Amino acid sequence: MKTISILGSTGSIGNQALAVVSAHQGMFRIYGLTANRQVKTLAEQARIYKPAKVVIAAPELYRDLKALCRDLPVEVAAGPDAISELAADSRHELVLNALVGFAGLAPTLAALKSGRTVALANKESLVAGGHLVMPLTTNKKKANLLPVDSEHSAIFQCLQGEREAEVENIILTASGGPFWGYSAVELQKVTPEEALRHPNWSMGAKISIDSATMMNKGLEVIEAHWLFSLPYEKIKVIIQRESIIHSMVTFRDGAVLAQLGVPDMQVPIQYALTYPHRKPCRAPRLDWEAIESLHFSPPDIKNFPCLQLAYEAGKIGGSLPCAMNAANEEAVRLFLNGDIGFLSIARIIEAVMNKHKLIKLPDFAALQEVDREARHLAQEFAKREGIIKC
Repeated sequence: MKTISILGSTGSIGNQALAVVSAHQGMFRIYGLTANRQVKTLAEQARIYKPAKVVIAAPELYRDLKALCRDLPVEVAAGPDAISELAADSRHELVLNALVGFAGLAPTLAALKSGRTVALANKESLVAGGHLVMPLTTNKKKANLLPVDSEHSAIFQCLQGEREAEVENIILTASGGPFWGYSAVELQKVTPEEALRHPNWSMGAKISIDSATMMNKGLEVIEAHWLFSLPYEKIKVIIQRESIIHSMVTFRDGAVLAQLGVPDMQVPIQYALTYPHRKPCRAPRLDWEAIESLHFSPPDIKNFPCLQLAYEAGKIGGSLPCAMNAANEEAVRLFLNGDIGFLSIARIIEAVMNKHKLIKLPDFAALQEVDREARHLAQEFAKREGIIKC
């Protein structure tokens, strides 16, 4: 039985991970669960899965969680530091980090420093702090980092038994999101509600908007750079509208390996939790007779510039990807609140990147300040340029 904790257990990835746990009775024991603000859901999960610890990120909700769990034999804590403390706890073997945004970096570092295995669904950990995270995966404690994103899990699976020196490039596939093929004029009019309706995947709000802007694929490019130790020139992006091919690896002899499947996160989540073994999974199977064709096209960088912005940030490196990520998080928040238009997201990100003062090798404290300042710059730019409430 593997003892695990799930950071962000009330979100999309966290709920699906708990479904995997429920499907494999006797294989996993839940040690800790955390949530951002979903107190009632977290308490319900605690009642079902009986963890030793539960943590709510918002300190002001501690009393509410404590009251809801008063009849349960569970330790209750609150605040970001408590989440990092849970991540570093020696009483679990694996930590699934399904937190959203920069907030996931500190727990990732804490878990790896303590020698825990991290199943990583928080791509921002590597986008903002890849230079801090990756050295910890080869330390004396031999901590492991297992990708959960469907694209990176696909690459990871394709590389099993292969020699990294023989990789020519990797190809990250993208659905194109709900607005693929839209003109700039059409994109000016799209609403948050429309952007949240992804054609293939069921995801949380933030990642759904990132998918619509193509920033999600940009973040994944940076994540792939760190996970697979490849230069950006060897990381390609292709639109695969059906989301059946989850990503591919081209080898130097011209052979291409691809991982295919129905667009369902159960498979990559379960593979990370059970690695190196494969177990039966409830995910639906591909109906090969129903697949008449697969469609591919190059990304539209003109109308979806966030992908190119991410490539630029990644190549420059240092603190710039952190600033870009923070600006994106803030812009997405403003868009979801109805404060800015869809096209303003990329404009804000680019403006913050241009204003950012690069730090070549930032430590965690420096990244925290970069994150704070970039969010402030994003808000100021939106106000100054008059795109708030546009």
